Order: sequence, then structure tokens, then C-alpha cells
Amino acid sequence: MRSRRSLLTALGAVAGAAVLGLTGCAPPNPSAGAGTLVVAGYGGSFETALRESVIPEFEKTCSCKITYIPGSSTDSIAKIKAQQASPQIDVALLDDGPQAQAVEAGLLAPLDTKVVPVDQVVDVARMPGDVGVGFGMTATGIAYQPEWFAQRGIPAPAKWMDLADPRLKGSLVLPSITNTYGVGLLVGSAVANGGSEQNIQPGFDAARKIAGNAVTFDTTADVSNYFLQGQAAASVWGLSRASTLAEKNFPVRFVYPEEGALALVATANVVNKAPHGELAQKFVAYLLDKKVQADVAKGTYDGPTVKGVPVDPALAGKVVGPDEIDKLRKLDWKVINQQRSSWTDQWNKQVEAR
Repeated sequence: MRSRRSLLTALGAVAGAAVLGLTGCAPPNPSAGAGTLVVAGYGGSFETALRESVIPEFEKTCSCKITYIPGSSTDSIAKIKAQQASPQIDVALLDDGPQAQAVEAGLLAPLDTKVVPVDQVVDVARMPGDVGVGFGMTATGIAYQPEWFAQRGIPAPAKWMDLADPRLKGSLVLPSITNTYGVGLLVGSAVANGGSEQNIQPGFDAARKIAGNAVTFDTTADVSNYFLQGQAAASVWGLSRASTLAEKNFPVRFVYPEEGALALVATANVVNKAPHGELAQKFVAYLLDKKVQADVAKGTYDGPTVKGVPVDPALAGKVVGPDEIDKLRKLDWKVINQQRSSWTDQWNKQVEAR
């Protein structure tokens, strides 16, 4: 679900990975050797940022080479699972939701906290048992087109339930429950109405009200075209994606709902029984280097997770900074993943079939 500036690159990476996944076989591992660290991670701007600065600099420090395999989190996990008997991937960069599933499946190894400085990471980016660590972070909240609201004399949304305002009927593009933003809408609505992951019914009750204003439910996690074509006045979306659209001079703004925005964390993980486990630990540690953290923020609009990393003033409002971290709510992915199937069924029957 991550935001990546090069959408075509990301789609190409996902498509390629999907083809490999359909074969049911472990994908080839090009150029991997004794001195090669294999990293599976995001495509698009994340891949560009890592290839331009992070990877070359790390290669200098380790006298090694890195093979980077781009793809979505679910694609990377599928590869790791297919290779479980004979791992070929050393490090996996994964969204926190799929990462929790990979942990449950025993695909990831605990970090060596003597090597990886997890104690320097903000709480919302720490993973249970230090199996993986957040190295980049964005937020799920409300993105909206300010001119649309101003022209109609409607206050800009500030709370989750502002999306239920009947004046917005036919002007919302909402995320499907099949993507992380849809989960964010459900949990965010639940919290706004006294619920939680453990008490999700208030979220469904609220989501049904909000859904009455929806023109469609998006499954791709990228609603850029809906905004560009004037079909969306507002949506539940990610800060990094909204910042990417704003970079194209489109007037879109992101708001942290008063009841709390939701953290969406990019995690770095060492694969269980990785061929180059020690080197993999060092690479994860390198991603927490303060300069690397700043470079990733500039290249991807994902905010730093290490305490004390300054955010470039030019990125103010575009990335989650130190002042916004306390506004984020960490999702309980263990509960969510356990209930995801039943939630999806209920969502399809009660929300999208409104």
C-alpha cells in the first residue's frame, strides 16, 4: 500500500512478481552469490531512492553487492514462503500489515539488538519482539480537495465522521476493505465511535453511514485519477500518496482526523535462515542511519522513524514529522489479520452493498 512516485515502475514490478507467483515455484535469484545480499522490497520511488544512494553507500562499507528484487509486500512474502526450505532472500521490506502475517508464518527472524539500534526508534515503529523494525512511516487519514469544499461553503473535513455529511453524497471515493486504507477507514471509524480492533461493530455502523456518500470503492490504493478527473472531493488515503499528488501541482490536502490518524509503517526484516544473516542485520541497521533516514524521507515522503532525525523544512506537511508522530495510532495487526476474512465478508454485505 505504499506510496511510490513512479507508479508505472511499481505496477511493472508487481506484475512481474505476480507472474512469478503464479508459477508456484521459487523465483530465480539473479547474481546472488557468496558476497551478494539479496533484498526484496518496494518498487517505484523507494527502489529509486535505495538504488541512487543507500545501496551504493552500503556496498562500499561491506565490500559486497546487493541484488534488489522489487515487488509489493504480498509478492515478497510469497517468494519467501516459496523458498522457505532453501531461503534465497536475506532482507524483506514489508508493510506492517503483511509483515505481521509473515511473522505468524515463521518467515522472519528476530533482530540482533546489539547490531540494530531498535532503542533509537519511536514506539509506533517498533515491532513485537523486535522481529523487524519500522524504517519509514506515513499516515492514513483524510485527503480532500480544498477548492471543492470552499466553493460549496462546506467546512473541510476534520473528523472521520465528517465524511458522513450528506452534502458529500456522490463525492467520496472510498477504499475497499481489501487494501490497508479500507482497514484504516474501518478501524478509524470504530475508534471515533468508541470501538477498536477488538470491538469493531461501531466501525461498521459508521462506515455504512459514510458509504452512503461514496461514488465508488477503490481496490488499487491509488485514487489519484479520481481526484484529477473531479470525481473525488475527498477520500481516505495516505499522506505520502497525497504528497505525491500535490507534487504534481494538484490542490489536494491531507488532514489528521481529530480522533487520530493511523500509522502505516514500512518495515525492514531479516528473513529466517537468511543465507547472509549477519550481513542482513547490518543492512537493516544501516537503514536506521540518520542520513539514510533523511534520504528515504526525501525520496519517498515516508517520515523518519529514528528519534532526533530532523525533517527537511521543504518536506514540512508532506511527511510524518516529530510533531505528528503522537497523532498516529498503531494498528493491532494481530487482531486485524485474525479477523480480516470475516470483516471482509461483513464489509461486502453491509458497506459496499449499501
